[in-house]
Amino acid sequence: MPKHETVRRVNHAPEQMFDLVAAVETYPEFLPWCEALTVRSRKERDGVTILVADMTVGYKALRETFTSQVVLRPQENVIDVRYIDGPFKYLTNRWRFDAVGEGQTDIHFFIDYEFKSRMLGMLMGAMFDRAFRMFAEAFETRADAIYGKAA
Repeated sequence: MPKHETVRRVNHAPEQMFDLVAAVETYPEFLPWCEALTVRSRKERDGVTILVADMTVGYKALRETFTSQVVLRPQENVIDVRYIDGPFKYLTNRWRFDAVGEGQTDIHFFIDYEFKSRMLGMLMGAMFDRAFRMFAEAFETRADAIYGKAA
């Protein structure tokens, strides 16, 4: 039921932003409330990479781990995430990176999810909503640190 959608313009190329978001193993280094991320499997086929990963998120005393399939489509600058297992009824997430000028990208971020338990939804829902709103900024800050700030 909760959905979040945003578009954020950054001063980095679409390929750079795609690579940054595709490097899921680095998320615990900079992403709010991401405590751990383990890639269970990685398969490549026809220019598409399919990962299965476990992500642990936490805030104060609350901790949850969930498993997702991440589909990386570099030719399209699109990353799709599909929920497999954990505390959600469902979770779908899409990143799209559109070139908008010399070295600029519009990052389209969409997420739609619902917790299995109403109680967990009440406890963690506000935290997740806040975290998703901070994701785009966290990735932009990370891009500035890795690729340098645009002049």
